Amino acid sequence: MDREWNRTADERGEPSGTPEGESAQRPSPPAETLEGLRAEVARLTEEADRNWQQFLRSAADLENYRKQAARQREEAVATTRRALLEVILGVVDTLERAIEHADQSSAADGGAAAAIADGIRLAHRQLLDVLAKMGVRPMETVGKPFDPRVHEAGEAVRTTTAPPGTIIGEIRRGYLLGDEVLRPARVRVAQ
Repeated sequence: MDREWNRTADERGEPSGTPEGESAQRPSPPAETLEGLRAEVARLTEEADRNWQQFLRSAADLENYRKQAARQREEAVATTRRALLEVILGVVDTLERAIEHADQSSAADGGAAAAIADGIRLAHRQLLDVLAKMGVRPMETVGKPFDPRVHEAGEAVRTTTAPPGTIIGEIRRGYLLGDEVLRPARVRVAQ
């Protein structure tokens, strides 16, 4: 009996599923079904286009975010660097005042103050070398015309030895970081 079911319909002598003369092809779907399928394809195409456009916008947003984050990082590093350098410049100013004071004291005291002054000069020179390696350099101001973009007028001095508007002395040295002003020079200006 099992063998009977394993044989094909032709072997069993049964008629095949398609009557004689009919084609074995499927009947064509009704027009309503075709229109429904076309509408579904159009809807899915529009959805795919929307998804693609959303993907492109998201990719552009991500790239813009990366660029903005990189700019913010660079700005934060530059701001922190400037703040640190300004603190170091305060130490340089203190060392310069100590050197001036030690030079005045060594004339009256003798050897002890001179040894201390030499140590202060060494520390000052090392600090200036470190600043130079970081791109910081002092401004040359004396004898140059006053420029409010890079100088602060700390004192106006009446003099006949220099033309008006000329810097005749420094109160506090100014420094450049690359080509930018890190700290403006505070100067005495001839009137």
